[in-house]
Amino acid sequence: MNITLLGKNALVGGSSKGIGEAITKQLAASGANVTLMARNEEKMKAIISLLPSDQGQKHQYLVVDFSNFETYKSTMRSFFNQHSIDILVNNTQGPAAGGALEKKVEDYQQAFDLLFKSVVYTTALAVENMQKKGWGRIINVASISVKEPLNYLALSNSIRAAVVTWAKSLAFDVAKDGITVNNVLTGYFDTDRIAQLNSKKAEKLGISASEVKANMEAQVPMKRIGDPKEYGFLVAFLASEQAAYITGINIPIDGGLLKSL
Repeated sequence: MNITLLGKNALVGGSSKGIGEAITKQLAASGANVTLMARNEEKMKAIISLLPSDQGQKHQYLVVDFSNFETYKSTMRSFFNQHSIDILVNNTQGPAAGGALEKKVEDYQQAFDLLFKSVVYTTALAVENMQKKGWGRIINVASISVKEPLNYLALSNSIRAAVVTWAKSLAFDVAKDGITVNNVLTGYFDTDRIAQLNSKKAEKLGISASEVKANMEAQVPMKRIGDPKEYGFLVAFLASEQAAYITGINIPIDGGLLKSL
């Protein structure tokens, strides 16, 4: 099966590192024109310099701050006034770790703005042109915690669950327009985010970060954590014509970690 995204325009959130960077590289390798979207301009410039352009692709970046919703809205309005997108990958940095009793109402509101409002707003802008074209792909980077909540990620558990149920409703509404909407439920991947969470957990438990990572790997049936490249492969498939009949679903990518159906 040859996946080609030649001529498609993709917008990828959180693309300066980790999973977002891996998705960006695979979409570009598959022929898409990619717009990177993150806070770190220098990192995005460096990534663009490495992206393939042998098929005539043109790549660009957009500096955004997901944690400031009003500023984010303004930036996105300006972008979509000048560009149309075929593939939207909704991905942001995660909110701060912590249990349900550690978080205040204000923390939940900030997480809601970061993880939910930004996704809904960006998608609404993207969908308008997708409907005109009769083709589109919306892919939300979510977490396995929407099925099996992680007690130390109360904010992420709560708000990402809202995202995936909203996406199910959206998938129904836009299916007739040739637009698919899917959620990828992220397991343990070798990223800075995991390293930061492991460091905090290690400090709390009084053990080393390497022990925390080893314990994490032991929980996964495949006995390893994922390579972000593997994530990119899945997203490229979901963005392709070959995935045209797949919509409204949650796809875990976790090495078999989830125990629920």
